Amino acid sequence: MKNLKIYALLVFASLSILSCSDDDMPVANEVTLEFTNTFSGTTIVLGDETSTEATVNTSDQGQVHHFSELKYVISNIRLIKTDGTEIPYNINNLDTGATVVDQSKEETLQYVLSDIPTDEYSQIKFGLGVRSDLNTLDEVSFPEFYATAGANDTEMHWEWGTGYRFTKIEGFYDTDNKELSFHSGSTLEGEEGSYTQGVDAYRDITLDLPTTAVVGSNGPTIKIEADFDYLLSGNSYSITLVTTSDITNNATPSAHTATEMEKFVDNIGGNETTDITGMFSIIEVEN
Repeated sequence: MKNLKIYALLVFASLSILSCSDDDMPVANEVTLEFTNTFSGTTIVLGDETSTEATVNTSDQGQVHHFSELKYVISNIRLIKTDGTEIPYNINNLDTGATVVDQSKEETLQYVLSDIPTDEYSQIKFGLGVRSDLNTLDEVSFPEFYATAGANDTEMHWEWGTGYRFTKIEGFYDTDNKELSFHSGSTLEGEEGSYTQGVDAYRDITLDLPTTAVVGSNGPTIKIEADFDYLLSGNSYSITLVTTSDITNNATPSAHTATEMEKFVDNIGGNETTDITGMFSIIEVEN
């Protein structure tokens, strides 16, 4: 009988511990997205025309180039549970659900998602750029994102258009350092008041996580690599940069057409059919 009482007390104590443990588990926690911008696995170092420190990149076509500016918009973020349930993160609010990743600003390389429900996640989806239904320079609805994107040292607004730049890549190519200047963004066609969608430069990215991200007592970090080797040597096109006298494969916004712009976009953002990852991949998940 004495042994039976001891056993009962142990069972009760175990149940109490489990109950306390369940009660202590938060209903939500943070998830940190950490972006690393690379060229074939080497972290990019920016530099001006005469820089000796900038990462020298060589495309599959043998063209040398380096970057002086590297910025892109991430929005429409969704985390996918292991059971397939999709958890959207402020997908209709650019102020709280979008960010400009800027290689020159270390603080922008991490983006913290708050109040993510406690669960296990196996996939992440996000947009490179801004969805067409939100891609207007709406300072009233999204004053914080508008201000961030339009800051003098960011310049993610089109000077001539009504929407945002999705990527802004500046640099130099070939041994004589010709200008490389690639800007992407969706275009509109028609007249003011009756615009229709032209080229849609927004791309939806889908990435499988190599290990499950567990949101609970800890907030995991999902480390994402953006490999800018894909700009010229992507899955869709092999591009050799040319001078402004030839619009084809040109990387100067004043010269390249929307159709030519789309080639670069398909490389870095995928074509949304056979390629849904573009230049992005998961390095690791830290739980």
